[in-house]
Amino acid sequence: MANNNTATMGKTKRSTDSMIDDAIARQDGWLSRRRRFTRKFLKSLNDGEEEQGAKPEKKVSRAEDEEPKKSVLREYWFPIACAIIVLFVAIWAMFSQTNAGRDVVIVRAPNPVEIKTTIKTNQKPSPTTTTDKPSFDIVRIKPNGMIVVAGRWQPNKNVSIVLNNKIIATERTNDDGEFVYAPGRGLKPGNYTMSLVGTKPDKKSEDTVFLYVSDVDYRNSVSLLMTKDGSHVMQSPAILKDGDLIVSKIDYLDTGRLVVTGNALPRLRVSLSLNDMFLGDARVSDYKNFGIGADVGKLTPGREYTLGVRLHDADGQTIATVNHNFVMPEMTGDNDTFYTVRRGDCLWVIARNFLRRGVLFSIIAERNAIENPDLIFPEQLLQIPMK
Repeated sequence: MANNNTATMGKTKRSTDSMIDDAIARQDGWLSRRRRFTRKFLKSLNDGEEEQGAKPEKKVSRAEDEEPKKSVLREYWFPIACAIIVLFVAIWAMFSQTNAGRDVVIVRAPNPVEIKTTIKTNQKPSPTTTTDKPSFDIVRIKPNGMIVVAGRWQPNKNVSIVLNNKIIATERTNDDGEFVYAPGRGLKPGNYTMSLVGTKPDKKSEDTVFLYVSDVDYRNSVSLLMTKDGSHVMQSPAILKDGDLIVSKIDYLDTGRLVVTGNALPRLRVSLSLNDMFLGDARVSDYKNFGIGADVGKLTPGREYTLGVRLHDADGQTIATVNHNFVMPEMTGDNDTFYTVRRGDCLWVIARNFLRRGVLFSIIAERNAIENPDLIFPEQLLQIPMK
């Protein structure tokens, strides 16, 4: 029984020695094929150059010649395949990069011309496109006289805020050329003029801002941007109180001229109408005074008239109206009238309102013995000659 088992195992399991011998035999066969392939390769290189005295090489049979070819392909198929793949990828990459920028079609003009290309992007404009001089964006008046000022200039530069010709703060612009100033203390009620000065190099803003801080309600304050083209509202009064528009005096001269004086919010405009017919407008001074003169012709004594005075914001919207109804009295025949000087008045404006032309201020100065026409005083009573 033991003998049968031994015989069966000998048929199914090879010994280690036989495996080693087979491996050595395969290796010898592979080396033999390599030697034959090398000899043939060298022979092809030296074709026609036989060494003197050398024995002619034994001719290799057709079967032996084909065997190295088959063995070379069998042994080196993987690196050859890798080389082919790498070459294909390189060619594909070269052509794809060459065609990447061929979406643009170039058309040659018959004559040389300059072509300007406009590129639209969603990016913000470069800070270098900001204005050469500081400018205002927002000036707001808040409760208790608190203000907020926003503007722009060159990026990363210092901008000084000037209030009534005095620098009150210096702010630095950001990368976009924007700055914001919000002081911790409010302004007292009154009138202010604000401007900007950029430093290094020094550049002063072309426009100024006029501020009127109301002593009644901050919502009644006014902020106007004063430019060479006129004024533009930045903050208009939201709530008007009694006293924001007052007609203090109406003069009708025997020359057929009507002169109305009064008080209103500074730097705004007032317009005058008679029986809904527009007569003219004028700007309110910084001291809240205004005067309007207009030719209305002869008014009929005993007839009722309606005189309208309207206050407008910088956008031209009517924000307050005063209507005065009166019956035209009989003229007294007096040749002169009188006017009380108010703060901010000048003889040129007074002459324009009463005498139609400002250059006639010398007549008023002569009648009132004023040596210096540029020097008049509030509450001074002036006699206005009519003839």
